[in-house]
Amino acid sequence: MDVLAEATRLKAQGRDVISMAVGQPAHPAPRAARQAAARALEHGRLGYTDALGIQSLKQAIAARYARSYGVDVDPSRVAVTTGSSAGFNLAFLQLFNPGDVVAITRPGYPAYRNILSALGLKVLEIPVGPETGHALTPEAIERAEAEAGDRAAGVLIASPANPTGAVHSRDAIARLDAWCADRSVAFISDEIYHGLTWSGEETTALSVSDNAVIINSFSKYFCMTGWRIGWMILPEDLIRPVECLAQSLYISAPELSQIAAEAALSATEEMDAVCRGYQRNRALLGKRLPELGLPFAAPMDGAFYAWVDVSAHTNDSMAFARQMLAEIHVAATPGRDFDPVDGARFMRFSYAGSHDEMETALDRIETWFAKR
Repeated sequence: MDVLAEATRLKAQGRDVISMAVGQPAHPAPRAARQAAARALEHGRLGYTDALGIQSLKQAIAARYARSYGVDVDPSRVAVTTGSSAGFNLAFLQLFNPGDVVAITRPGYPAYRNILSALGLKVLEIPVGPETGHALTPEAIERAEAEAGDRAAGVLIASPANPTGAVHSRDAIARLDAWCADRSVAFISDEIYHGLTWSGEETTALSVSDNAVIINSFSKYFCMTGWRIGWMILPEDLIRPVECLAQSLYISAPELSQIAAEAALSATEEMDAVCRGYQRNRALLGKRLPELGLPFAAPMDGAFYAWVDVSAHTNDSMAFARQMLAEIHVAATPGRDFDPVDGARFMRFSYAGSHDEMETALDRIETWFAKR
């Protein structure tokens, strides 16, 4: 976040900063979503909705699962949330008690660790790499439990994952779900990057389980980060408890964002065109980064991130990121946030920006390296 803050400061000074640091799509929200929001502002009276969302939006989300995955979801199991962040808060508060242990991957999205810790939960960070296909496995969890002397009360995975882009296969998800069910362990699947899978299987945990808690968002595939709108798919026994908790914490997700989100679900043709742009950027980084001595530490199978090994250039990715931003005005994210143990060797480059920005940023890095 310090790198992002400095990038913002430089931009305010008029500097030509290219950000490859933040996972924010360059494309705006779908046209249909913006039009629906404009109509609502012009003609509608916006207010509170049901705590778990507008019924028509819940039905549209359920229909998306039938259309995209062939999975039948009762709309009553859909909980519309104020972004995926609210979904994580609701899931963690409902499923766990202070002191419980929750297993996550290392590297992984830092908000998992921070939210869990803030709620008084213990975080069991489990290293993943080529030996596990960059995915979490029951065997890895059991080894980590043995080393820590603690048993996990919950398991949280992301597929595709941030920062690695790793994709859990259907078999890997099914094995985790069965392991969790056998031990009465809560299973949470973060599917916020669904729709952005480039290699491997894009599998919702719903296709193998009715017990998993699914968390998703309109932020990434639908390019609606600032609208703060997401959803959960809940097991039936969690619907009412989560509803009561959501009523107390959030009242409801913003009605305007819900209206826009429902319209966005019809904009898959526009969003798929955006995805083709990401694929073009991915191909560019796939060629240029290794040529610059920045090899991939994980395959770019999904999301819009490249997780690279910078140890040929530095043993401190935070200092390296600061220097790169100061000298050539290219921002990337140091690995320490994602991996507090080995992160000094790694950096995450986002390719969610425009193709021209990606080309310019890589050219700047090449010139910078040549002068070092």
